[in-house]
Amino acid sequence: MTAETASAAPSTRKPRDSELDVYGLTHTGNVRQENQDHFLISSLRREVVVHQTSLPASSAHSESERLALLAVVADGVGSSVMGGEASRQAVAGILHYVSACADCYYRIADGEHVALHDALNDAAMRVHRDIARERAEGPPDASGMATTLTLWLGVWPYAYLLQVGDSRFYLYRDGALRQISRDQTLVQDLVDAGALTETQAQRSPLSNVLSSAIGGQEAMPVVTRMEQSWGTVGLLCSDGLTKHVSDEQITERLRTMTSAKQACEALLQDALDGGGTDNVTIVIGRPKPVEGDVQGD
Repeated sequence: MTAETASAAPSTRKPRDSELDVYGLTHTGNVRQENQDHFLISSLRREVVVHQTSLPASSAHSESERLALLAVVADGVGSSVMGGEASRQAVAGILHYVSACADCYYRIADGEHVALHDALNDAAMRVHRDIARERAEGPPDASGMATTLTLWLGVWPYAYLLQVGDSRFYLYRDGALRQISRDQTLVQDLVDAGALTETQAQRSPLSNVLSSAIGGQEAMPVVTRMEQSWGTVGLLCSDGLTKHVSDEQITERLRTMTSAKQACEALLQDALDGGGTDNVTIVIGRPKPVEGDVQGD
C-alpha cells in the first residue's frame, strides 16, 4: 500500500550533519521486566554510520556525503524473549535491506519516487518473511513472535514513512501536531468502518490487537511520502508513550523543546509518571540551522 501526504514546500538546502538534532531512547517502563522495543538512528552513506541504537554498538564511520537519514522504532509482541527478538531482527533486517537500495536515493533528485516506494515496501516484506519463517520453524515460544515497524527515511527534500503495526509517527510544524501514521489495529479498523466511535475504541479490550505486524499472520506495509522543511519536528514512538501521554502534552513538549535529547527525556518521564505500564521508545529529530546561516542557501 502507498499513501501520499502534502506538506509545506521544502527548503532547497539540505541540512549539514551538524544541523541534524536527532536523539532516541528506550526504557523498560515501570511494570514490564523485559524491554521488547528496539530503535535505530543511522546515516546512510556509501557505508552505514550508526549514530545511536539499542542494538549492539557499531563502530562504523564515514566521511562521505550523507545520502539519507534513517530512524526506526519496533515494538515486539509475543513472549518477553521472542517479542524482543522479533523487534531486534526487524530493526537489523530493515537496516540491511534499506542500505542495499541506495541507488534509489539518487533518483529522487530526478523526480523518480516509485523505485524507492517499491524498495521500502519490499524491504518490509523481506523482513516479514524472515521473521515469519523463524516463527514457523523455531521453538514453541516463537509461535507468537511478531513486531511493529515504523521507519522514517529522510532523503532531502523528501521523507518516507514506512508503517506496519501501531508504533506512531507524528509531525510537529507551526505549533500543530499531526499523526501521520495510522494505527493498524482491529479497533482502528472498526472505527474506520463506522462500527465503533473513538470513545468506544478507547475502552475496547481489542485496542492493542494488531491487524498487521511484521512476522504476524499478515503484514500490510504503508509507505507515505512527505516533503521536508526547516522548522519541522518528527517523532517516532512505541505505544508505551501514547498510552500515558496525550497529544496535547506531546505538542507542548515539542513546542518548548531545547533539544531532541531534552524532549525525549521529558516525554519519557511523562510516560513513567503516567503509569509506565509498557516499554517506552521515543525518537525525535529536526533540522536545526547553525546560527547565522540562511535557510535555502
